[in-house]
Amino acid sequence: MPMFYYFDPMYFLFALPGLLIALYAQAKVKSNYAKYSNMFAHNNMTGADAAREILQKNGITDVQVKRIEGNLTDNFNPKDKTIYLSDGVYGSNTVSAIGIASHEAGHAVQHAVDYTPIKIRSAMVPVCNFGAGISPVLIILGYIFSIWQLLYLALGVFLLSVLFQLVTLPVEFDASRRALKAIEGYSMLNENELKGAKKVLSAAALTYVAALLQSLLIFIYYFLRFSGSRRN
Repeated sequence: MPMFYYFDPMYFLFALPGLLIALYAQAKVKSNYAKYSNMFAHNNMTGADAAREILQKNGITDVQVKRIEGNLTDNFNPKDKTIYLSDGVYGSNTVSAIGIASHEAGHAVQHAVDYTPIKIRSAMVPVCNFGAGISPVLIILGYIFSIWQLLYLALGVFLLSVLFQLVTLPVEFDASRRALKAIEGYSMLNENELKGAKKVLSAAALTYVAALLQSLLIFIYYFLRFSGSRRN
């Protein structure tokens, strides 16, 4: 009988570890962000100032820095060449703000120097977005009509999301490395403040590790489930 018609404890066996780590990572991000949002930079530099300085020092003149609504909604959009900084980062002169803004500027530098992993990740985005929408449909149709080719096609599509998360790790770690190197090299933060920025970025990096683990475990679940159902 298809797994959609009954409670499957095997799913939770695989899903729960990734979910718990993801929740822990999110909690760490929020707690470190809140803690170091109360530590102000000795030079009164804001997040926007930090991002613009990193761009300027790297000779990047075609990237803008703009404010975006929300909390921790910071991102770099290579399509319109804009670093978007959230309300709590753009105009804030805190350790958290400078760390996060510098990380996003690190992504802009990656694109400027044609960093290979980010080029691979960017190329995978449209395929993964399409796959995320089509794989549940393939799974349902495959089970209803017992078309195993559809199930394994769905599994292959889902594997792309695992690979996407895998490629994301070096991209995010490298952006944080570039950020911390710039913060220290350009004397944006003193030694004590720099430690706080490292904790903020390390917590953020853990969320990407959790996302990879979640995707990998769910992929293993589906692989075992499909294989077991076909044998039966």
